[in-house]
Amino acid sequence: MTDLRLDALRHALPGLRLLDAAADLEHYGRDATRRWTPAPLAIAQPANTGEVQGIARWANEHRIALVPSGGRTGLSGGAVAANGELVVSLERMRRVLAFDPVDRTLTVEAGIPLQAAQDAAREHGLQYPVDFASRGTATIGGGIATNAGGVRVLRYGNTREWIAGLKLVTGTGELLDLNRGLLKNSSGYDLRHLAIGAEGTLGIVVEATLRLADPPPPTGVMLLALPGFDAIMPLFAQLRRTLRLEAFEFLTDKALRHVLAHSGKDPFDSTHPYYVLTEFEVDEAAALSAFEHAVGQGWVEDGVIAASEAQAAELWRLREGISESLAPHTPYKNDVAVRVSAMPAFLAEADALLGREYPDFEVVWFGHIGDGNLHINVLKPAGMAQGAFAERCGGVTVHLAELLEKHGGSISAEHGIGLAKKPWLLGTRSAAEIELMRGIRRVFDPNRIMNPGKVFDP
Repeated sequence: MTDLRLDALRHALPGLRLLDAAADLEHYGRDATRRWTPAPLAIAQPANTGEVQGIARWANEHRIALVPSGGRTGLSGGAVAANGELVVSLERMRRVLAFDPVDRTLTVEAGIPLQAAQDAAREHGLQYPVDFASRGTATIGGGIATNAGGVRVLRYGNTREWIAGLKLVTGTGELLDLNRGLLKNSSGYDLRHLAIGAEGTLGIVVEATLRLADPPPPTGVMLLALPGFDAIMPLFAQLRRTLRLEAFEFLTDKALRHVLAHSGKDPFDSTHPYYVLTEFEVDEAAALSAFEHAVGQGWVEDGVIAASEAQAAELWRLREGISESLAPHTPYKNDVAVRVSAMPAFLAEADALLGREYPDFEVVWFGHIGDGNLHINVLKPAGMAQGAFAERCGGVTVHLAELLEKHGGSISAEHGIGLAKKPWLLGTRSAAEIELMRGIRRVFDPNRIMNPGKVFDP
């Protein structure tokens, strides 16, 4: 049966690409969580900002909810369309629009993959330093929507620090040009920063002006084997004091085993319970001295220092390949953050909590521990139904959220709230904050068409 609402959209925007085949609804209606059954109305693939504005106006007229969609690598259900929404996929809006050598900025459409933006910056002898494993698929717009962090936050910070300006189509179809690439701008509220991390609830980011940095200095990479959990933070403190760290990543032996089951060779002759992967500005003498000191303190049992770029890439694959290697096990993911200073106490209590509550489940830890961010993955047993597994994990997340609140942490460090973390938002934000956020959302999107149901309920 023909949907008259979609007919009206086709009439209003005759050049708009619309998809409604079952395979397309399945593909574009979900993100990487795989916990919700996709059921979108259709998939719109605008080719320009004008078409995005037209979609928003149509959605207001017909009261159709919109779900912005980038690379759909999100892990919190933020890009799920499960209730008849129109998915607005920006994959046709992936052009590099401008490079400014004086301002050192790159202006791109929001659908461009992160890696393509990084490559474009390199062509001009600069870098866009936000980086994470899904760089080939994740888009700049998606990174803005969740204020993505990644593996180099320790040196460069989150996405927020690198967005000089952006264009946002609001829930009324109005186009806002926010900050316009200015370095200094004290002319009232900076609405750009409201859009960053809003997960598409205030509007659809269609264009971004990225700040670029000098190319990274030559770096070294070490993979260190640790005897116990309590060695991680002393090691971090020592390396940060003696080296210029780019990254400090943590993984358990369980995580390493899953990666090696896919491919690759174990860099060590024996197994160790915990590992740290660190990248640092090259200083061979300082690195060797730091390693020897850590061994002498009993913090490190073994280590590998990459002798080539190829070996460095192979060591990084052991960290960046974790999520892909866990995907077949349908993991329940928690992406949490605490202050780095609070990490030792939180780690001890969280480890005890998970050991007590999940004695029969495999739990895999890894994360960007140098910036206080941990990823906790509970793997679904092969014979357990998805619904029962999610319910069991959700019950334990209640306790984890209480622990995070105790330590002043957040239930979401970099994956967003979406649908998955919405029940625990109150542990991170006060009721007064959430009510203010609701009010801001109503101003940008009075008819609540922009990604409704995500982050918090109306």
